[in-house]
Amino acid sequence: MTEYEKWLAYQLEDPSLTEELKSIQDKPDEINDRFYQDLAFGTAGLRGVLGAGTNRMNIYTVRKATQGLSNYLNKHKAEGHVPTVAIGYDSRINSKLFSEESAAVLAANGIKAYLYPQLMPTPALSFAVRYLHCDAGICVTASHNPAKYNGYKCYGSDGCQITAEMASDVQNEINSLDIFADVKTMPFEDGKKSGLIEMIGDDVVNAYLDAVENVSVRKPTGPLKVVYTPLNGAGKVCVTRILDRIGVSDVTIVPEQSEPDGNFPTCPFPNPEIREALQKGLELCEKVQPDLLLATDPDSDRVGIAVNQHGHYQLMTGNEVGVLLLNFIAAAKQEKGEMPKDPVAVTTIVSTDMVDPVAQHYGIEMRRVLTGFKYIGDQIASLEAEGHPERYLLGFEESYGYLSGGYVRDKDAVDGSMLICEMAQYYKEKGMTLVDAMNELYETYGYYVNGVVNQAFEGEAGMKQMTAIMDHLRKNPPASIAGFTVVGHSDYLESVRVEKGETTPIDLPKSNVLEYRLENGCKLIVRPSGTEPKIKIYLSGKGSTQAESEALVDKMKAEVPALLGM
Repeated sequence: MTEYEKWLAYQLEDPSLTEELKSIQDKPDEINDRFYQDLAFGTAGLRGVLGAGTNRMNIYTVRKATQGLSNYLNKHKAEGHVPTVAIGYDSRINSKLFSEESAAVLAANGIKAYLYPQLMPTPALSFAVRYLHCDAGICVTASHNPAKYNGYKCYGSDGCQITAEMASDVQNEINSLDIFADVKTMPFEDGKKSGLIEMIGDDVVNAYLDAVENVSVRKPTGPLKVVYTPLNGAGKVCVTRILDRIGVSDVTIVPEQSEPDGNFPTCPFPNPEIREALQKGLELCEKVQPDLLLATDPDSDRVGIAVNQHGHYQLMTGNEVGVLLLNFIAAAKQEKGEMPKDPVAVTTIVSTDMVDPVAQHYGIEMRRVLTGFKYIGDQIASLEAEGHPERYLLGFEESYGYLSGGYVRDKDAVDGSMLICEMAQYYKEKGMTLVDAMNELYETYGYYVNGVVNQAFEGEAGMKQMTAIMDHLRKNPPASIAGFTVVGHSDYLESVRVEKGETTPIDLPKSNVLEYRLENGCKLIVRPSGTEPKIKIYLSGKGSTQAESEALVDKMKAEVPALLGM
């Protein structure tokens, strides 16, 4: 209440925030939800609902976070060095405003800000950090969250999302600040006149597209017909330009989702993992009859697809596309005699086990990391540091994120869209669809089926419930799931794996993730989301047929409520 009254008394620059605060004067639960905590600054930066309060995304929480980052950069700079920060933003409500507010705070602290003048894919921000040799990066985006959210991703000088150590240091700086009294800012135009705010030019955008094109595997030799939706986000310009560069020019854009719009009027959840987000695209496919539907999320770092399977449009999962891409890239490099010595591919602990036999077939070392593309970026960086960047073939997450080159340190839907189109055309010339190609891989390597259950927990009570569920599971691991004995469990927070009575250490950073392996080869993983108020349960089934694998996943899915004590 003290914090609420402080905000109410302050002369806020945005009158809508004052109106919001006045409208909840007699609603203690609403006040509590906005002020019971500050938005936490983690390795993914900030993310929250737009609105008034310390637990909301607004110009004051954005300025405070940027002041904390400024203090950190100025404390760690070399003598005589002016720190620099690249800034990008997507189509979300207030994204452009928040990016300009961030630049104004940096400039007021003597830090040079390079700002994209138009919305750009998140990977283009990671590219700009590296290309312009910046000390840090900021991307204003909430990725695929609903319209009421926005966020603030923070990047290190390597173009990766920041480390836990840097996030902690920046959070400490933020904690020391009064949100109104301790934040320096200046008029945006004054920052431009002083030279401390500079717009990023087309040369950087072209260099980014050159870098994407440079990791092309097989440019299509025949016509490919595509329907594409940027889901009212930041992908349209870069995706269509890269497709044109590789010769894919027959591209029809979903008209209702073509232009940037942070309200996402035709898809409340602009997430290419969700069928409803692709509905407008699928309806257009029925008329246009393309080979492929591509959908990129609002910040264009993830891409989903639907394939024309004899007139019916079949959605493919992130795991399936990841497996297909690994096989496609490896086969192409082998055929061309371009396979590097000791090749490496990287995926996450929650991605499909099917990549393991595919990697083994091609002699690829398969590395698994924690969820979050920054950990894949770390693997690329370590290969570069060893002097062998060519060893890296592909990194992917089951949540539709792919990257095949070391030019950025984040997943890239521009690269993913290019590779998927090249792959679709390659199989088309063989008289196959991507669904046919996947079925062939299932026949070869086994029927791996994966599923995800998302259990939402809203507000302060929800956060407490999530914590209680994870604590209970940690202290009371299940003996069986869906009628099958648990033969091994891993606790990534405690960094231990227990299998057949033997305990072995897990050599990964600590993370609040629990994994259970069952006697029949199935797997279940429980992980609270780092960016949304929900617990994600990843299910992996492997049977002798597709139907058997799907039945195993359904059986585990049915047991999730009991497992979570709900």
